[in-house]
Amino acid sequence: MPEVNTAPKAKPVKPALEAPKFEMPKFEIPKFDIPTMEVPAAFREFAEKGISQAKEGYEKIKSATEEATDLMEETYATASKGASDYGSKVIENARANTNAAFDLYGQLLTAKSYAEVVELSTGYLRSQFETVTAQAKDLAALSQKVATETAEPIKESFTSAIKKAA
Repeated sequence: MPEVNTAPKAKPVKPALEAPKFEMPKFEIPKFDIPTMEVPAAFREFAEKGISQAKEGYEKIKSATEEATDLMEETYATASKGASDYGSKVIENARANTNAAFDLYGQLLTAKSYAEVVELSTGYLRSQFETVTAQAKDLAALSQKVATETAEPIKESFTSAIKKAA
């Protein structure tokens, strides 16, 4: 025999809180009549003058910035070339000193006595002292020249800027 459910039927449960349903009203954007006002001539003149001064200031700053950029490029190029020349001179000096040392070692290998070794070494040291002193003077003169050439555009620019400001 089929089973029959004799339990009482459960009533459908309503949710305790139900969200209210809203409808959004349609709004129209209000139109306001903006009154037209005549700007006083003095105010307009003041504003135009301010804009004109701002443009002039911008042009001056732009010009000064371009000059500064050109100056920095020129200074960098001069300093770079000077550093390259200085480095080349150092390498040239090192090559000459190394060749002189190898010449000495070759002479020392063929020396017949201790007295000859002392004589060759003493002559080499005296010669190298004079050579290194001359090389140091050349490098000092070159570095002074590079510093002067690098600083000259900056000095001229600074002098020019002071004259413009005065």
